[in-house]
Amino acid sequence: MRCLFLASVLIAITLVAAPLSGATAAGESGVVSSVYDGDTLSLSDGRRVRLLQIDTPELGSGECYSRASRKVLVQIVPIGSRVRLEADADLDKVDRYGRLLRYVHRGPLNANVILVTAGAAAPYFYGGEAGKYALKLLSEAQKAKAAKRGLWGACRRTILNPYRAVDTGISGPPTQNPPPNGKCDPNYSGGCVPPYPPDLDCADLRAMGLAPIRSSGSDPHGLDGDDDGIGCE
Repeated sequence: MRCLFLASVLIAITLVAAPLSGATAAGESGVVSSVYDGDTLSLSDGRRVRLLQIDTPELGSGECYSRASRKVLVQIVPIGSRVRLEADADLDKVDRYGRLLRYVHRGPLNANVILVTAGAAAPYFYGGEAGKYALKLLSEAQKAKAAKRGLWGACRRTILNPYRAVDTGISGPPTQNPPPNGKCDPNYSGGCVPPYPPDLDCADLRAMGLAPIRSSGSDPHGLDGDDDGIGCE
């Protein structure tokens, strides 16, 4: 089942690889040592990188789709992979936390754009400043939203507004509507849990009004951590 998640990401990569194959990053490069969340990583020399012009749900905050966003970035730039960093001449180079603000390239691929194409991130033009890839990011976000891909399908309260940080929600009125494709994962009962992939966590289910849930099969989302048959208690 996990390989299906990777396959979905690779499909997204294929969608954007060709148009971005001519992209170049000036000078900077490094090896990925850790991925903190969907838009932040560290390099083996200690530099921290915040991906430019995008935003993902904060890991550990309980925000819907935060774990899934990080997994997508790990698939695009695995630990140990070499990446090139591209600054934007029109934008800040370092944020207030000392992180480098960069577009991250692995080979011909622009990770910032791929995350948006996969529905794992939303465009975020901080301070109202649109950078080099702004039009591409917004176009890919509109297509991902229309297809209910990634967080656009899993987190129904999310609004596409590139001038504000993405808010996928952690609470709100319970909704137990079926997922956009009308399918429910047969491994769960007590509510219509969307099928895997993408991977959903308990915060995602709570945002959809589905927690707790009964696990009656293989638990592909990993919701029943203590194996008692009830997930997200």
